[in-house]
Amino acid sequence: MVRKFSLLFAGALMGASAMSLVHGVPSSTANAAGSETYKQLAIFGDIFERVRAQYVTPPDEKSLVESAVNGMLTSLDPHSSYMNAEAAKDMRVQTKGEFGGLGIEVTMENELVKVITPIDDTPAAKAGVRAGDFISKIDDTEVRGMTLNDAVDKMRGLVNTPIKLTILREGADKPLDITVVRDIIKVKAVKFRVENDVGYMKITSFTEKTQADLDDAITKIKAQIPGDKLKGYVLDLRLNPGGLLDQAVSVSDAFLDRGEIVSTRGRDPKDVSRFDARAGDEIDGKPLVVLVNGGSASASEIVAGALQDHRRATVVGTRSFGKGSVQTIIPLAENGALRLTTALYYTPSGKSIQGRGITPDIKIDQPLPEDLKGRDVSRGESELKGHIKGAEENEEGSGSAAYVPPDPKDDVQLSYALDLLRGVKTDPAFPPNPDKAVMNQ
Repeated sequence: MVRKFSLLFAGALMGASAMSLVHGVPSSTANAAGSETYKQLAIFGDIFERVRAQYVTPPDEKSLVESAVNGMLTSLDPHSSYMNAEAAKDMRVQTKGEFGGLGIEVTMENELVKVITPIDDTPAAKAGVRAGDFISKIDDTEVRGMTLNDAVDKMRGLVNTPIKLTILREGADKPLDITVVRDIIKVKAVKFRVENDVGYMKITSFTEKTQADLDDAITKIKAQIPGDKLKGYVLDLRLNPGGLLDQAVSVSDAFLDRGEIVSTRGRDPKDVSRFDARAGDEIDGKPLVVLVNGGSASASEIVAGALQDHRRATVVGTRSFGKGSVQTIIPLAENGALRLTTALYYTPSGKSIQGRGITPDIKIDQPLPEDLKGRDVSRGESELKGHIKGAEENEEGSGSAAYVPPDPKDDVQLSYALDLLRGVKTDPAFPPNPDKAVMNQ
């Protein structure tokens, strides 16, 4: 199952997660403040007991504690949060990029689950599920009353187990019952195609499979277009909410021969990590255009920022979301996990993207369709309540329109990128000059 994400991945909650444990010894300052802290915790305990004992109806004590913990974390920034065991499991599934399921992209419409598209060569596609189908029952249980998450969880399950879907289909006289046998669903993190003499690659998310999918895409594009005919590549990062930090580093490394890709800096001035490129450019120095918009966040901004600073690629589109923080996932045994902002990341030139985003080398606006005009499709990190104010943040803020037309013929930004690579359009920013790369010396 693949959830249908909203138009704007507000805050890219997956972040550039390090997926590692936080360790360290409390400082003497923290110890000195302990007595006052415990007084405040005693207040919490007193209030909790009074609510538990005197509220008009018996409260759910687990929900009270979870809400209190989340209240504490959301007071820090929009990306720190507590995940209960179920949410933590779902997060692990998303970052892994594969799960036991049916292989359909879905959304909720009129209280029913609507199939956006079945993924090719998956159980759902083989069983005859079609785009536009409405699922009204799952194993004879009515979908009405379920949330989208509830329905998705019910459709996921153990491999080789059957599930019955009751489907309402336009043109069908009566509901259809389709039995689908679950299988391992591998979500492609990279989609690609050949645009005559240009290789097009779209990274949808940064999961554990992103680098492998990218390698496969490049190999297949090279097989389809002779080297002397290949004008270059388009790397589409629009509407990409981010994901795993190590995958952002690996993707950047695929196009770079040397130099720093990104650095992360934590609370302690000594807590600095740097990630460098290794020798080898997978596209053999061919021209590269990177597409970004207001839906490009976190890990996708790391890639765009690294390639831009090294003058390896020309960035085209509109300003990115501006999420420049790193979240560490801290397991809490059987009690879920803590997602905590532990660092900010910086581009090779030493700039923070937090609250500012990546400014494209060539700004190209994508016209919005009539039904989206006037709607909020351009919210950036700088507009999120409680966001960490970035060192480079300014009045202009971050974020821009987060829209990509479904039909490539209407995609103004992609068309411009293709024209650049083919020499139909010219711009001083293309091709970039590596000798003028702005590095932090």
